[in-house]
Amino acid sequence: MTVRSILNTKGHQIMSVEPDAKLADAIKLLGEKKIGAVLVMNQSRLDGILSERDIVRVLGERGAGVLEAPVSEVMTRKVVTCKETDTVAELMEMMTTGKFRHLPVIDNGKVVGLISIGDVVKRRVQEYETEQEALRDYIKTA
Repeated sequence: MTVRSILNTKGHQIMSVEPDAKLADAIKLLGEKKIGAVLVMNQSRLDGILSERDIVRVLGERGAGVLEAPVSEVMTRKVVTCKETDTVAELMEMMTTGKFRHLPVIDNGKVVGLISIGDVVKRRVQEYETEQEALRDYIKTA
């Protein structure tokens, strides 16, 4: 299974904010959409990613006053990305090694989606269930 198959199932929707958006507004978006990260994009260029972890870290360091700061001061700038042709196993390796839960998907230099660890786990569970069903069917007909 590849990233493309996950995106074809879940969709290519991307939640993003601009770098100069206030942190408080980005947090509101995360809450409204019930998501754990948002891409920080300037026009169609990926500048960074803002995750719940980034928010907790900066609130601990700087206090509630940081809520008025621009997202660009808080976001993760070094964003690890993946391609539509990457496999679920490769995603699991990247996420485990990098200790992050969201990967923007890039195709020809353009952001085409966002994969979360929840998407990866859901796909793996579906794969296991399909394999188990196939084995049950095989045993029944043997």
